[in-house]
Amino acid sequence: MRARHGRGGATCRRGHETEGNTLKLTIDGREVEAREGDSVLDAALAAGVYIPHLCKHPDLEAVGGCRLCSVQVDGSDEVVPACKTAAREGMVVDSRSDGADRVRRMAMELILATHPSDCTGCPKYGVCELQSMYQYMGVSPARWRCRARTVPTDDSNPLITHMFTRCIRCGRCVRACRELRGVGVLDYQRTEQGVRIGVDGAVSLEEAGCRFCGACVEVCPTGSIVDVLGLNKPGRSREDNVVPCRSGCPAHIDIPRYLRHVRAGEWEEATAVVRERVPFPQTLGSICTHNCQGECKRNHLGGPLSICRLKRAAAVRDTGEWRSRVRHDPLTGRRVAVVGAGPAGLTAAYYLAEKGHRVTVFEAEGRAGGQLRYGIPAYRLPDEVLDGEVQTILQVTQGDDPDPRIELRCGERVRDVRALLDGFDAVLVTVGTFDGTVLPMKGHDLKGVIRNTDFLKAARKGEPLDVSGRVVVLGGGNVAYDCARTAVRLGATSVDVACLEAEAAMTSTPEERAEAAEEGVSLHDAFAFTSINESEEGSGRVGSITINKIAKFYFDENHRAVTELVEGGELTLPADHVIFAVGQRPEDTREMGLELTHGPYLVADGEHRTSVEGIFAAGDAVTGTKSVIGAIEGGRESAQAIDRYLGGDGDISETLLDPEAADQRIGRAPDGFYDGPTEPQIAPAGERRQGFEPYECPFTEGEAKREASRCLQCDLRLTLERPRLWNEY
Repeated sequence: MRARHGRGGATCRRGHETEGNTLKLTIDGREVEAREGDSVLDAALAAGVYIPHLCKHPDLEAVGGCRLCSVQVDGSDEVVPACKTAAREGMVVDSRSDGADRVRRMAMELILATHPSDCTGCPKYGVCELQSMYQYMGVSPARWRCRARTVPTDDSNPLITHMFTRCIRCGRCVRACRELRGVGVLDYQRTEQGVRIGVDGAVSLEEAGCRFCGACVEVCPTGSIVDVLGLNKPGRSREDNVVPCRSGCPAHIDIPRYLRHVRAGEWEEATAVVRERVPFPQTLGSICTHNCQGECKRNHLGGPLSICRLKRAAAVRDTGEWRSRVRHDPLTGRRVAVVGAGPAGLTAAYYLAEKGHRVTVFEAEGRAGGQLRYGIPAYRLPDEVLDGEVQTILQVTQGDDPDPRIELRCGERVRDVRALLDGFDAVLVTVGTFDGTVLPMKGHDLKGVIRNTDFLKAARKGEPLDVSGRVVVLGGGNVAYDCARTAVRLGATSVDVACLEAEAAMTSTPEERAEAAEEGVSLHDAFAFTSINESEEGSGRVGSITINKIAKFYFDENHRAVTELVEGGELTLPADHVIFAVGQRPEDTREMGLELTHGPYLVADGEHRTSVEGIFAAGDAVTGTKSVIGAIEGGRESAQAIDRYLGGDGDISETLLDPEAADQRIGRAPDGFYDGPTEPQIAPAGERRQGFEPYECPFTEGEAKREASRCLQCDLRLTLERPRLWNEY
């Protein structure tokens, strides 16, 4: 795969890195080296000598306007800006002379004259460059003769707030918008309140073609231009707040990077980026709960990116060129047993095998996949997709070895996992959660009551349970809707979903509910389950279910659920079958001799170690039923822990694609940039109801490129260098 190299940082940074003649000069009595073409300020900062400066930024050319970097050069009585004075051989510079100090203090007091005196309410309090500088210079706020500017804050734009009272007109935001990003929507504007930063024509940032890349926020030294309130979450790192989609993904896939490749039509490269973190790109592109999309900043600007579908768009066009670059460490002679061939187990097996360990995977069912195969309907994830990705794992890990590094032993249920330590150096338990929960309500033992796990597994095995007649599904998650939509396809005459939560609080995705409604599924949200009723006395069969509208549902101080019902809000639904989709638990774990918690869940520490030395656990059997991507990350983490346990370094990283420099100059927003998400082509509801064929088409190349072009490329902010404050020198 080719490496792509876009434009790097601004000229000032590149210039400092360019080969050239070196020279020596003295700054504040210290001899420092500089390259030909460097300014005095560049030379000083590179040598760790702090000279105050504001209009200069590591990624921007200096303009010499703030006068805070004033210095005196030996042989001259004039005070000059260090940022605009070229370093010369033998030059002697004094940044602390009385003349330089006088000019600098005057410049600072002029800046502070119209600046708010109370800094404590500023988002940049404690990390503000201006505050750092006036503290360094000893300019006391008590001396400020403030002339307050009563310019209202502009909070009319999505993602960005401009607090004009904190603006010192350094121009860094204007230059970042022009020079770094090539967008050029910001400029100096003459207004009745004086000169300020704005947009020509007094239009919104969106109307001007802003990319909302955040470069202006990043280079602002004071907190005049900031992210909108609430966009950055407390307790999350700066990097995670800047690129929330990547941090929101449990596997931390580099989402902006692969979206850039999709936008360029580089499907192989995009898939390689995804595969550097997960071995199931097409599977995830089909069924992932896409936490990343919930974090996407474009939720505030026309709707989030279709990150999940774009993963699939690349994966279906993958040619497999990345295979030549997978890591394939020499065999270690160590053997690992993995119990459970679901997403966590197969992921761990993949990375352990690539680290040189031989892995045997035991699976109770007849085929590998776990919940991917037996818990997700075929119309969402067909067998051929899963089979292809499992086969890829086996082929890649074998490489040119004469024997496979992963042995799949399906149809073998393991209950005594401790016995496996007799033949293996380590054991990983990833048995998932295949024991469906049935609430102990009246009528739960009638004929026609079905557990979600039994129902979905039977359908995937081609041995579907009889649900002819009227079906009521209890639960509000995606699994409940998998059951409901499967029942529709199996010929149920009516299907209702009832759940405790109000629709806004349901864990199922809005698109899942909308598509199910098109297929005829009725929703009854915010209802408590009262009783399952017998069809007629002595029949032993389900005849109806009674539910009651909830007035209030909350958890008390002891974390117990409290339900207050609406008086007279009772509703009885006719039913021949009731499917419980209210949760599921691990099975077989009580017989494993390992420490358990909350019933059948395995206890594992931060290194995925269980109560028995050499036995590890990961996935839903530890965390409870969460998500496929969460289970995959559990598999990654457990592979790292087991490799360390076996004497390795725990490094399972792969580099399947050469690093490439993203183009910093993204230009003004093109046509369609502010449009909502691209919708895929899906079969009509009447057609979907007839069978289990996948009904959603992958994006066409044009659709995928168009959707990927909506990305704000938030990660470009992280390429900008953070200026150091004086106390960091």
